[in-house]
Amino acid sequence: MYLSYFNLTEAPFSIAPNPRYLYLSQRHQEALAHLLYGVNGDGGFVLLTGEVGAGKTTVCRCLLEQVPAFCDVAYIFNPKLSVAELLSTICVEFGIACPPGNTSIKVFVDCINAYLLDAHAKGRHTVLIIDEAQNLSVEVLEQMRLLTNLETNQRKLLQIILLGQPELAEMLERPELRQLAQRIVARYHLGPLSRTEVAAYVQHRLGVSGAQRQIFPASLMRRLYRLSGGVPRVINVLCDRALLGAYTQGKEKIDAATLKQAAREVFHQTPAPGMARLLLAGLLLTVLVALAALALRPMQWIDPPIQPQAVEKSPQTKPPVALMNTLSWPAKEPLERSKEMAFAALFHAWGADYGGGDACQQAASLGLECRNGRGGLDELRQLNRPVVMQLSDDQGREFYAAMLTLNEKSASYSLGGETREVAHSELAAHWSGRYTMLLRQSQETREKIRLGASGPVVQWLSRQLAQVQGREPPAAPRDQVFDEALLRQVKQFQIEQGLAPDGAVGPLTLLRLNSMADQTGPKLWREQGGK
Repeated sequence: MYLSYFNLTEAPFSIAPNPRYLYLSQRHQEALAHLLYGVNGDGGFVLLTGEVGAGKTTVCRCLLEQVPAFCDVAYIFNPKLSVAELLSTICVEFGIACPPGNTSIKVFVDCINAYLLDAHAKGRHTVLIIDEAQNLSVEVLEQMRLLTNLETNQRKLLQIILLGQPELAEMLERPELRQLAQRIVARYHLGPLSRTEVAAYVQHRLGVSGAQRQIFPASLMRRLYRLSGGVPRVINVLCDRALLGAYTQGKEKIDAATLKQAAREVFHQTPAPGMARLLLAGLLLTVLVALAALALRPMQWIDPPIQPQAVEKSPQTKPPVALMNTLSWPAKEPLERSKEMAFAALFHAWGADYGGGDACQQAASLGLECRNGRGGLDELRQLNRPVVMQLSDDQGREFYAAMLTLNEKSASYSLGGETREVAHSELAAHWSGRYTMLLRQSQETREKIRLGASGPVVQWLSRQLAQVQGREPPAAPRDQVFDEALLRQVKQFQIEQGLAPDGAVGPLTLLRLNSMADQTGPKLWREQGGK
């Protein structure tokens, strides 16, 4: 309701974990450093605690963006499970084969141990992240400890990261869990933002949403800090409610009275009668204006929206669109052909033919390269390229599908030769987060670029950043140096992309930059205006 009033492009204080609005305070950076230390260490447990809304999930998102290529990661966000259920979930997340219908804890553990030994032999690190870990029972925590018993002379073969509320740390102090507590190699408690950080946090989110003027005066930051306790989620809710209140009252900026009233509503206190009447009047006015606009608008037929399609070579090859809400494999096609058919659809989106066999080798001959990854829909939105997804059916059988377009609540998939529009909620039951995408080959994306580097690779970086940030490409020499000015541009790009703003242009930053700069390849979604 208030976006156009304040000239904002989107809601700045949504509680959804949008990586574009990521603000890494000093505390968040320290927490991230502890997690990265644990991931790159020699196994054991890493513990991150913090109050509700402190930003633990934000830090975990940053960690997933920076996990080294040699790590395999599984993320469990609902750990209120029995021992057998959690072991089964671990097997599903890592793609570990176990006998169908198995309920034996010993069999699950044997399967996991065999997987860990095989991963170690291949030079892989295995990392298990458990969110909301305060919900784990003592029995489950003890089983997690036993899983870390498998080790070599140099390191343990399983790294477990526990994220939870402060009571998790209290739980680990129990005598029966002292052996687990002794295996924690890094721990950090994520506290609230300071008053200075609250002000920077608010201005950062407003800036990302397109604010061109000061909407929250600096004089209110002390009061906002006191009301929120520095907890990011509470700050978001308070600021969102304050913006709505200012809008209904016709105010140009938030004042102390509006923020005070927002706090009454957020903390479930009875609003003052005057404010309640103003809010109601504002809502009624908005409805009346909308109804008047509809009444004056001439009647016209509206065509149904056309679903975006991947790039096609000819109308004859266009697959039929089935509006279905399931990712089950079609019975008419043999399951063993799923990978071949999915890569055929992915190559077709790039305007190429897939001849079967090694897809990545064929992609290289076309000037493309394969990138394998593991993440979520937010990551795929950022990379904005069609992908082949590794899925499983209700019986645990593996199959593949190509995601061709991505919308707000659904996506279109090429599945067994037909295209289906499927709601995102269906993914949870089938997708492990693993995907493969194609990108144009670029020699520059094969090395890490750091402050002080120079030469053609830095010149390329400067041009790419200018392109994606909407600036004129600089007339930089071939021996251009990666200086402080370019470092600031890199950090700004990383912040906008939900990456840790460390200024080091590593694989993830290069991947995002490559994907955004290449405007000729197929896209999962297109912004308004066709960008």
